[in-house]
Amino acid sequence: MGTIYYAGTPIEIEDRALAHLKVVIATKLRRDESFTLSWQHPDDQPHGRSTLWLHPSIPLRFVFDDPEPVELNRLWLEELSNSANSSGGIQLIAEQVGAVTEPTPTVDEG
Repeated sequence: MGTIYYAGTPIEIEDRALAHLKVVIATKLRRDESFTLSWQHPDDQPHGRSTLWLHPSIPLRFVFDDPEPVELNRLWLEELSNSANSSGGIQLIAEQVGAVTEPTPTVDEG
């Protein structure tokens, strides 16, 4: 389980999903864009959903439990990027397993 530290607040997100979010979030922040990130709470947390407002001036840190970078799913990155560019912001959706025809190179999450 990885963690996003946003303005000092820890938010746990599974490592694989976090690796994909990191790429999309970093792209948006590099462009000096503000946006939202929304997700459904996991089964081990109270029922509901959360949304963060992400802004380039607010400290952000990604921490991964797994020391090895994951192979990124190009289709999942595209889906997350498309949602990032919508008025609703990034919607953390489930990965479509087996939907990739060619692997995307791994990215060093550190």
